[in-house]
Amino acid sequence: MSQAVGFVVNGSSLGAIYALIALGFVMIFKATSVMNFAHGSVVVLGAYVVGRTHDTVGFWWAVLLGLAAAAAGAALIDVVVLRRARGADPGTLAILTIGVNTLLSAELTRETGSAILSTGAPWGTSTVHLAGVSIPLSRVVAAVVAVAVVAVLWAVFKFTTWGIAMRAAAEDGDTAALLGIRLNRIAAGAWAIAGALAALAGVFLTSFPSPGITPAVGVTALAAIPAWVLGGFDSFGGAVVGGLVIGIVTALTAGYQEHLLFLGRDLPQVAPYAVMFLVLLVRPSGLFGSTEFTRV
Repeated sequence: MSQAVGFVVNGSSLGAIYALIALGFVMIFKATSVMNFAHGSVVVLGAYVVGRTHDTVGFWWAVLLGLAAAAAGAALIDVVVLRRARGADPGTLAILTIGVNTLLSAELTRETGSAILSTGAPWGTSTVHLAGVSIPLSRVVAAVVAVAVVAVLWAVFKFTTWGIAMRAAAEDGDTAALLGIRLNRIAAGAWAIAGALAALAGVFLTSFPSPGITPAVGVTALAAIPAWVLGGFDSFGGAVVGGLVIGIVTALTAGYQEHLLFLGRDLPQVAPYAVMFLVLLVRPSGLFGSTEFTRV
Protein backbone atom coordinates (compact mmCIF):
# COMPACT_ATOMS: atom_id res chain seq x y z
CA MET A 1 0.00 0.00 0.00
CA SER A 2 2.80 2.40 0.92
CA GLN A 3 4.44 1.69 -2.42
CA ALA A 4 1.25 2.63 -4.27
CA VAL A 5 1.01 5.84 -2.26
CA GLY A 6 4.59 6.63 -3.25
CA PHE A 7 3.81 6.15 -6.93
CA VAL A 8 0.73 8.38 -6.66
CA VAL A 9 2.61 11.15 -4.84
CA ASN A 10 5.50 11.09 -7.31
CA GLY A 11 3.05 10.90 -10.20
CA SER A 12 1.21 13.95 -8.92
CA SER A 13 4.46 15.90 -8.75
CA LEU A 14 5.25 14.90 -12.35
CA GLY A 15 1.68 15.77 -13.28
CA ALA A 16 2.24 19.33 -12.06
CA ILE A 17 4.90 19.76 -14.75
CA TYR A 18 2.59 18.29 -17.39
CA ALA A 19 -0.09 20.70 -16.19
CA LEU A 20 2.19 23.70 -16.82
CA ILE A 21 2.79 22.50 -20.38
CA ALA A 22 -0.89 21.71 -20.94
CA LEU A 23 -1.84 25.21 -19.75
CA GLY A 24 0.19 26.57 -22.66
CA PHE A 25 -1.72 24.37 -25.10
CA VAL A 26 -5.01 25.65 -23.67
CA MET A 27 -3.89 29.28 -23.78
CA ILE A 28 -3.07 29.11 -27.49
CA PHE A 29 -6.15 27.11 -28.40
CA LYS A 30 -8.49 29.49 -26.58
CA ALA A 31 -6.98 32.52 -28.29
CA THR A 32 -6.43 31.19 -31.83
CA SER A 33 -8.03 27.71 -32.09
CA VAL A 34 -4.60 26.36 -33.09
CA MET A 35 -3.36 22.95 -31.97
CA ASN A 36 0.25 23.92 -31.34
CA PHE A 37 2.51 20.93 -31.90
CA ALA A 38 5.56 23.21 -31.76
CA HIS A 39 5.10 23.56 -28.01
CA GLY A 40 7.57 20.77 -27.23
CA SER A 41 10.43 22.52 -28.99
CA VAL A 42 9.57 25.80 -27.21
CA VAL A 43 9.94 23.91 -23.91
CA VAL A 44 13.45 22.88 -25.02
CA LEU A 45 14.25 26.43 -26.19
CA GLY A 46 13.48 27.91 -22.77
CA ALA A 47 15.45 25.25 -20.92
CA TYR A 48 18.35 25.55 -23.39
CA VAL A 49 18.70 29.31 -22.74
CA VAL A 50 18.73 28.65 -18.98
CA GLY A 51 21.37 25.94 -19.44
CA ARG A 52 23.61 28.18 -21.55
CA THR A 53 23.40 31.29 -19.37
CA HIS A 54 23.15 30.22 -15.72
CA ASP A 55 26.94 30.00 -15.25
CA THR A 56 27.31 33.60 -16.43
CA VAL A 57 24.34 35.42 -14.92
CA GLY A 58 23.17 33.07 -12.17
CA PHE A 59 20.21 30.72 -12.09
CA TRP A 60 17.35 33.14 -11.44
CA TRP A 61 18.45 35.65 -14.08
CA ALA A 62 18.94 32.73 -16.46
CA VAL A 63 15.36 31.63 -15.78
CA LEU A 64 14.12 35.12 -16.64
CA LEU A 65 16.14 35.03 -19.85
CA GLY A 66 14.72 31.58 -20.66
CA LEU A 67 11.16 32.80 -20.07
CA ALA A 68 11.77 35.84 -22.26
CA ALA A 69 13.38 33.80 -25.05
CA ALA A 70 10.60 31.21 -25.11
CA ALA A 71 7.91 33.91 -24.95
CA ALA A 72 9.52 35.80 -27.83
CA GLY A 73 10.02 32.61 -29.84
CA ALA A 74 6.41 31.53 -29.40
CA ALA A 75 5.12 34.99 -30.30
CA LEU A 76 7.29 34.96 -33.44
CA ILE A 77 5.78 31.63 -34.49
CA ASP A 78 2.38 33.28 -34.37
CA VAL A 79 3.38 36.55 -36.04
CA VAL A 80 5.68 35.19 -38.75
CA VAL A 81 4.07 31.86 -39.58
CA LEU A 82 0.50 31.51 -38.40
CA ARG A 83 -0.79 35.05 -38.79
CA ARG A 84 -0.38 34.76 -42.55
CA ALA A 85 -2.57 31.64 -42.52
CA ARG A 86 -5.11 32.75 -39.93
CA GLY A 87 -8.06 31.87 -42.14
CA ALA A 88 -6.82 28.36 -42.96
CA ASP A 89 -8.55 25.26 -41.62
CA PRO A 90 -7.36 23.86 -38.26
CA GLY A 91 -5.66 20.88 -39.92
CA THR A 92 -3.46 23.16 -42.03
CA LEU A 93 -2.54 25.27 -39.00
CA ALA A 94 -1.64 22.15 -37.02
CA ILE A 95 0.60 20.93 -39.86
CA LEU A 96 2.33 24.32 -39.91
CA THR A 97 3.15 23.98 -36.21
CA ILE A 98 4.53 20.47 -36.84
CA GLY A 99 6.82 21.97 -39.49
CA VAL A 100 7.96 24.69 -37.08
CA ASN A 101 8.58 22.07 -34.41
CA THR A 102 10.74 20.04 -36.80
CA LEU A 103 12.85 23.04 -37.78
CA LEU A 104 13.28 24.39 -34.26
CA SER A 105 14.04 20.95 -32.84
CA ALA A 106 16.67 20.35 -35.54
CA GLU A 107 18.36 23.67 -34.77
CA LEU A 108 18.35 23.05 -31.01
CA THR A 109 19.74 19.55 -31.59
CA ARG A 110 22.54 21.04 -33.72
CA GLU A 111 23.33 23.62 -31.02
CA THR A 112 23.25 21.11 -28.17
CA GLY A 113 25.01 18.27 -29.96
CA SER A 114 25.70 15.28 -27.77
CA ALA A 115 26.18 17.41 -24.65
CA ILE A 116 23.80 17.20 -21.71
CA LEU A 117 23.28 20.67 -20.25
CA SER A 118 22.36 21.39 -16.66
CA THR A 119 19.99 24.18 -15.68
CA GLY A 120 22.04 24.85 -12.55
CA ALA A 121 18.91 24.71 -10.40
CA PRO A 122 19.69 25.58 -6.76
CA TRP A 123 17.68 22.62 -5.41
CA GLY A 124 20.12 20.18 -7.05
CA THR A 125 19.40 16.56 -6.11
CA SER A 126 17.64 17.42 -2.85
CA THR A 127 14.58 15.44 -1.86
CA VAL A 128 11.79 15.87 0.65
CA HIS A 129 9.84 13.21 2.51
CA LEU A 130 6.06 13.28 2.43
CA ALA A 131 3.95 10.52 3.98
CA GLY A 132 7.03 8.34 4.04
CA VAL A 133 7.71 8.96 0.34
CA SER A 134 10.89 10.56 -1.02
CA ILE A 135 10.13 13.21 -3.66
CA PRO A 136 12.64 15.33 -5.63
CA LEU A 137 12.51 18.90 -4.36
CA SER A 138 12.27 20.11 -7.96
CA ARG A 139 8.92 18.33 -8.32
CA VAL A 140 7.62 19.88 -5.09
CA VAL A 141 8.62 23.35 -6.31
CA ALA A 142 6.96 22.59 -9.65
CA ALA A 143 3.70 21.68 -7.89
CA VAL A 144 3.73 24.92 -5.88
CA VAL A 145 4.50 26.95 -9.00
CA ALA A 146 1.72 25.20 -10.95
CA VAL A 147 -0.83 26.11 -8.28
CA ALA A 148 0.39 29.72 -8.25
CA VAL A 149 0.27 29.94 -12.06
CA VAL A 150 -3.29 28.63 -12.18
CA ALA A 151 -4.35 31.19 -9.57
CA VAL A 152 -2.69 34.03 -11.46
CA LEU A 153 -4.18 32.98 -14.81
CA TRP A 154 -7.63 32.74 -13.25
CA ALA A 155 -7.28 36.26 -11.83
CA VAL A 156 -5.99 37.63 -15.14
CA PHE A 157 -8.85 36.15 -17.13
CA LYS A 158 -11.45 37.13 -14.57
CA PHE A 159 -10.48 40.67 -13.66
CA THR A 160 -8.15 42.24 -16.25
CA THR A 161 -9.08 44.03 -19.46
CA TRP A 162 -6.78 41.77 -21.46
CA GLY A 163 -8.35 38.68 -19.95
CA ILE A 164 -11.86 39.87 -20.76
CA ALA A 165 -10.76 40.74 -24.31
CA MET A 166 -9.27 37.28 -24.76
CA ARG A 167 -12.45 35.62 -23.52
CA ALA A 168 -14.46 37.71 -25.94
CA ALA A 169 -12.14 36.83 -28.81
CA ALA A 170 -12.39 33.14 -27.95
CA GLU A 171 -16.20 33.28 -27.83
CA ASP A 172 -16.74 35.21 -31.07
CA GLY A 173 -13.71 36.66 -32.83
CA ASP A 174 -15.68 38.54 -35.50
CA THR A 175 -17.88 40.33 -32.97
CA ALA A 176 -14.88 41.05 -30.74
CA ALA A 177 -13.07 42.64 -33.69
CA LEU A 178 -16.11 44.85 -34.42
CA LEU A 179 -16.01 46.00 -30.80
CA GLY A 180 -12.42 47.18 -31.27
CA ILE A 181 -10.54 44.22 -29.80
CA ARG A 182 -7.28 43.69 -31.68
CA LEU A 183 -7.27 39.99 -32.34
CA ASN A 184 -3.66 39.90 -33.54
CA ARG A 185 -2.44 41.42 -30.28
CA ILE A 186 -4.53 39.01 -28.27
CA ALA A 187 -3.14 36.07 -30.24
CA ALA A 188 0.50 37.21 -29.92
CA GLY A 189 0.05 37.80 -26.20
CA ALA A 190 -1.45 34.34 -25.71
CA TRP A 191 1.42 32.71 -27.61
CA ALA A 192 3.96 34.66 -25.55
CA ILE A 193 2.39 33.58 -22.25
CA ALA A 194 2.24 29.99 -23.46
CA GLY A 195 5.93 30.20 -24.38
CA ALA A 196 6.82 31.48 -20.91
CA LEU A 197 4.83 28.62 -19.35
CA ALA A 198 6.70 26.19 -21.60
CA ALA A 199 10.07 27.54 -20.45
CA LEU A 200 8.99 27.32 -16.81
CA ALA A 201 7.97 23.70 -17.29
CA GLY A 202 11.24 23.05 -19.13
CA VAL A 203 13.27 24.14 -16.10
CA PHE A 204 11.51 21.58 -13.91
CA LEU A 205 11.35 18.89 -16.59
CA THR A 206 15.15 18.99 -16.97
CA SER A 207 15.94 19.17 -13.23
CA PHE A 208 16.64 16.17 -11.01
CA PRO A 209 15.78 13.31 -11.42
CA SER A 210 16.11 14.11 -15.15
CA PRO A 211 19.74 13.94 -16.38
CA GLY A 212 19.50 17.44 -17.89
CA ILE A 213 18.71 19.24 -21.13
CA THR A 214 18.75 17.14 -24.28
CA PRO A 215 16.77 17.35 -27.54
CA ALA A 216 14.73 14.37 -26.31
CA VAL A 217 13.12 16.68 -23.75
CA GLY A 218 10.86 17.97 -26.52
CA VAL A 219 9.43 14.50 -27.05
CA THR A 220 8.93 14.10 -23.30
CA ALA A 221 7.14 17.46 -23.18
CA LEU A 222 4.67 16.30 -25.82
CA ALA A 223 3.49 13.70 -23.30
CA ALA A 224 1.44 16.62 -21.98
CA ILE A 225 -0.78 16.40 -25.08
CA PRO A 226 -2.89 13.62 -23.52
CA ALA A 227 -3.25 15.81 -20.42
CA TRP A 228 -4.48 18.71 -22.55
CA VAL A 229 -6.92 16.61 -24.58
CA LEU A 230 -8.11 14.68 -21.53
CA GLY A 231 -8.92 17.83 -19.56
CA GLY A 232 -10.53 19.63 -22.51
CA PHE A 233 -9.00 21.73 -25.28
CA ASP A 234 -10.18 25.03 -23.81
CA SER A 235 -10.22 24.38 -20.06
CA PHE A 236 -7.50 25.69 -17.74
CA GLY A 237 -8.85 23.65 -14.84
CA GLY A 238 -9.02 20.64 -17.14
CA ALA A 239 -5.33 21.09 -18.01
CA VAL A 240 -4.43 20.81 -14.33
CA VAL A 241 -6.65 17.78 -13.74
CA GLY A 242 -5.43 16.17 -16.96
CA GLY A 243 -1.81 16.77 -16.01
CA LEU A 244 -2.30 15.13 -12.61
CA VAL A 245 -4.14 12.15 -14.09
CA ILE A 246 -1.50 11.55 -16.75
CA GLY A 247 1.34 11.99 -14.26
CA ILE A 248 -0.20 9.45 -11.87
CA VAL A 249 -0.97 6.98 -14.68
CA THR A 250 2.61 7.24 -15.94
CA ALA A 251 4.07 6.72 -12.46
CA LEU A 252 1.82 3.76 -11.67
CA THR A 253 2.48 1.96 -14.95
CA ALA A 254 6.22 2.56 -14.60
CA GLY A 255 6.20 1.39 -10.99
CA TYR A 256 4.26 -1.79 -11.69
CA GLN A 257 5.79 -2.43 -15.11
CA GLU A 258 7.29 -5.76 -14.06
CA HIS A 259 3.82 -7.01 -13.21
CA LEU A 260 2.38 -5.76 -16.50
CA LEU A 261 4.92 -7.16 -18.95
CA PHE A 262 2.17 -9.01 -20.78
CA LEU A 263 1.01 -5.59 -21.99
CA GLY A 264 4.46 -4.68 -23.35
CA ARG A 265 7.61 -2.98 -22.05
CA ASP A 266 6.67 0.50 -23.27
CA LEU A 267 3.45 0.68 -21.25
CA PRO A 268 4.39 3.91 -19.36
CA GLN A 269 4.70 5.70 -22.72
CA VAL A 270 1.50 4.19 -24.13
CA ALA A 271 -0.76 4.29 -21.06
CA PRO A 272 -1.44 8.09 -21.12
CA TYR A 273 -2.74 7.84 -24.69
CA ALA A 274 -4.84 4.79 -23.79
CA VAL A 275 -6.44 6.71 -20.92
CA MET A 276 -7.04 9.68 -23.21
CA PHE A 277 -8.66 7.42 -25.80
CA LEU A 278 -10.98 5.81 -23.24
CA VAL A 279 -12.08 9.16 -21.83
CA LEU A 280 -12.75 10.59 -25.30
CA LEU A 281 -14.97 7.60 -26.10
CA VAL A 282 -17.24 8.75 -23.27
CA ARG A 283 -16.67 12.52 -23.43
CA PRO A 284 -15.42 13.63 -26.88
CA SER A 285 -14.86 17.16 -25.58
CA GLY A 286 -12.67 15.97 -22.70
CA LEU A 287 -13.54 16.10 -19.02
CA PHE A 288 -14.11 19.85 -18.85
CA GLY A 289 -13.96 21.06 -22.46
CA SER A 290 -16.66 23.01 -24.27
CA THR A 291 -18.43 20.89 -26.86
CA GLU A 292 -18.37 23.63 -29.48
CA PHE A 293 -14.55 23.53 -29.57
CA THR A 294 -14.53 19.87 -30.49
CA ARG A 295 -16.31 20.62 -33.76
CA VAL A 296 -13.62 22.98 -35.09
